[in-house]
Amino acid sequence: MKIAALQALLPFAGWSEDRAQGIEFVGGLDPKLPTSFKITETASAALAAVGLAVADLWELRTGKRQSLSIDTGHATASLRSTKYLRLDGAKVSTERNTVMGIYPTRDGRWSYLHCNFPHHRAAAMKVLGVPEERSAVTEAVAQWDALALEEAIIAAGGAGGMSRSAAEWAEHPQGRAVASLPLMEIVKIGDSPPEALPEGERPLSSIRVLDLTRVLAGPTCARTLAEQGADVMKVSAPHLPFIPYQEYDTGHGKLSTHLDLRNAEDLETLLGLARDCDVFSQGYRPESLANRGLSPAKLAQLRPGIVCVSMCAFGHTGPWASRRGFDTAVQVVSGIAARQGELFPDQGEGPQFYPVSAIDYLTGYLMAFGTMVALRKRAIEGGSWLVRLSLAQIGRWLQQQGELAASDIADAAPEFGQADLEQWTMSSDTPIGRLTHLAPVIQFSETPARWARPSVPLGHSGPVWPAR
Repeated sequence: MKIAALQALLPFAGWSEDRAQGIEFVGGLDPKLPTSFKITETASAALAAVGLAVADLWELRTGKRQSLSIDTGHATASLRSTKYLRLDGAKVSTERNTVMGIYPTRDGRWSYLHCNFPHHRAAAMKVLGVPEERSAVTEAVAQWDALALEEAIIAAGGAGGMSRSAAEWAEHPQGRAVASLPLMEIVKIGDSPPEALPEGERPLSSIRVLDLTRVLAGPTCARTLAEQGADVMKVSAPHLPFIPYQEYDTGHGKLSTHLDLRNAEDLETLLGLARDCDVFSQGYRPESLANRGLSPAKLAQLRPGIVCVSMCAFGHTGPWASRRGFDTAVQVVSGIAARQGELFPDQGEGPQFYPVSAIDYLTGYLMAFGTMVALRKRAIEGGSWLVRLSLAQIGRWLQQQGELAASDIADAAPEFGQADLEQWTMSSDTPIGRLTHLAPVIQFSETPARWARPSVPLGHSGPVWPAR
């Protein structure tokens, strides 16, 4: 089976088209779920790129090649892996906040309010001047024009956006800025001698990853690296809001520590961890960590040979470069939600979200792919490297694959069969109980993907690297 979306990824690793011939894809392509967007193809492509990068590192480490296979249904399910969480046999709730959603506005358009985090919710309620009740929010949003509300909520420190068509987004200044960027960048940012992979029996054994990311995309990157043996240290802080089920989902394989970067002592502790790490992954707005001396350039001086991974919402250039955003916000402003609503009017009036978190998870997989390409470059060429991408760039890649015809998705089932789900899931004993969750998707002939550590609560671990 040939995956067309994979062709755009091969050049980032310097691979020719025939590099993909050794991958076995099982299960067919779209549609697997009710959406016109090619979520199965893109998920399979992103995971195939990850698998090929793992195989390259294994060959670099041992001289041995290995084959890989991907179940395309499992790949698709991984784009909403929180849906399949069970804790001690009970389903883990993934319900969103009740006022989060897309509302009609005075000018006949639609406005999205991102309200999952308390501070974003508070910002929206302050702008609207109403209590946190859906009926009151609906009435208040109806008094606004969509563009004015978008700007007011962003100015207040909230998140969301006006629903646009794909054509409108293509003409928007930020849409044009995103279109000017490549899908992702892997660039050398400093000189240092070639650095061999540490000793170990797995593709990423003893590679140390500092994970300063939140929500889904960045944490998925670090979880994917942990699947291959990396030592991942998740860094959060007690004052930062979080959503427990997302942490259960992306925490497999990681240590987790609390450091408050507003505190000089904790910041120094983080810098100490960075001096001894291989990968520094961050998902804040571009300037947020730079203001604390944690820019890629500063990190490359602190730790020559570091691989910095930087992900943001809308790209590092353009008028929205510093705007906060999420998968759902990118769907709304870029035309994905509007198109999903057009195709499924029986599901409700107005724009809709597709049935997965494709942009989030695809971004995470491609962050991991870029990280491993950079680690290989470091081993062969030397140097410090920056892997840079955004949710909006990955959303554009998804849209560029084209859409299925409405007739092709008319009978798409909303869920996978129970037999398939049982085949794709596993259980782990964690400090919070017995967690059932999706297993790693990619199957390798020589180095089976696995997590050496279970998900743990945030702050569970001390800020100390395991011995190599």
